[in-house]
Amino acid sequence: MSVLSLLLNIAWIVCGGLWMALGWIVAAVIMVITIVGIPWAKAAFNIALYALLPFGQKAVSRADYSGQEDIGTGPLGVLGNIIWLVLAGWWLALGHVIVAVLLAVTIIGIPFAWAHLKLAGIALWPIGKMIVPADEAVFHYARRR
Repeated sequence: MSVLSLLLNIAWIVCGGLWMALGWIVAAVIMVITIVGIPWAKAAFNIALYALLPFGQKAVSRADYSGQEDIGTGPLGVLGNIIWLVLAGWWLALGHVIVAVLLAVTIIGIPFAWAHLKLAGIALWPIGKMIVPADEAVFHYARRR
């Protein structure tokens, strides 16, 4: 992680990142408690870490990144995302949007608001995504093209 990413991540934690990461962890714990929600909990824990430290990382489609479909990127992944959206995705996305609007009021908060909006999109449809270092994602996509 670069020094700039580290500084941005520290500022991010202060600007709502910690609270939203805790929201993701709460969603994951609730899913684990239900037993049937364990597959969603794994995705939620991964994205909780991303919500805590987003700068220097990127969320990408597993199918695009690996070049092959798996159980989470096919029709079962779509079904899983629909279930996630109804049970937890909408309120996590709403939390990210509310924080983004509050941050966008200030000029210095605009980059953090943009990051919250990206996380809101991920909150709606997280199954089939993976978190990778940003420079690795750029290199991987450039190599595939």
